[in-house]
Amino acid sequence: MPPEEQKTDFYYLIFSFIRKFKVIISSSIIALVIMIVFYISFWSAPSSFPVGSIYDLKSGQTLSVVTDNFVKSKIIRSDFWFKSFVYAFSLGNATLIEGNYALNKRQNVMTLAWRVSHGQLDIIPVKITIPEGTNSYEIADILSNKFPSFDKNIFLNLIKKNNLEGYLFPDTYLLLPNMTETDIVKIVNDNFNEKIKEVNTDIKKFGKSQSDVIKMASILEEEGRTTETRKIIAGILWRRISIGMALQVDSSFKYINGKTTATLTIEDLKIDSPYNSYTHRGLPPTPISNPGLEAIKDAANPTKTPYLYFLTDKDGNMHYAATFEEHVANKLKYLK
Repeated sequence: MPPEEQKTDFYYLIFSFIRKFKVIISSSIIALVIMIVFYISFWSAPSSFPVGSIYDLKSGQTLSVVTDNFVKSKIIRSDFWFKSFVYAFSLGNATLIEGNYALNKRQNVMTLAWRVSHGQLDIIPVKITIPEGTNSYEIADILSNKFPSFDKNIFLNLIKKNNLEGYLFPDTYLLLPNMTETDIVKIVNDNFNEKIKEVNTDIKKFGKSQSDVIKMASILEEEGRTTETRKIIAGILWRRISIGMALQVDSSFKYINGKTTATLTIEDLKIDSPYNSYTHRGLPPTPISNPGLEAIKDAANPTKTPYLYFLTDKDGNMHYAATFEEHVANKLKYLK
């Protein structure tokens, strides 16, 4: 074959290969596009997938019921494919395992079918920290920020009904997202009942009721920063009670209207509330927060001093006075 014809055949082969390659590439792209559209339309998680929620798959729920619920709740797009995968993964038995399924992230229909047919709940404990001196309203806010389904009203009603303000121990907890408000209240209250055993001897020796000590401790959490200052303040406040003097602590207003010393007005001091320690003598009706163990110990182990007044300056330093005149002088000196 002449060289010219060999070159022609070679170019023809190259051209044919390129043409076939383009056809293959085009077909592959079309197939890929079809697969992507199919996946998005039927298998992928809906854009409104309820991330952070929990689905309670109860005993006896049929595949049809669960499928309908999943579709209505925007958990899956296709009832057909969900059922098909469940049948496949359960070897044709359509077996569903009951439990609370955490929907922590968007998942496709195949993954969800595998989970319900194999009981993969994916419930992950959530770390919750309740600081010392946090009241029930603040605890409710902490929990509602962590658990979308948490009902603050139910929680607060449980606290009020069972008189548990002050008895929810501040600590770090690992809580499951499917816990009810009742479950959580029981956990933090049980923790209090366990921890209080450490100071029961001190409380008995002091001679005051546990209730009064907890109330005082809840005030100390707001008024003092260290063990030393809390014990001195405790001595002052217990003395005020013994002589029939009003406690006159600003911290009680945080429980009334959320205000602190820096934002209180003369009108606030006149509020008609049993928690107003300026207009009502003695301890408040309930603790104003949930104190930690150290504050409870300090309340039961006050330091005796000649002081009857105290204040905190802008730098957090404490200043004490034995007389009202000395207290006024301290105000003029340290609160300018």
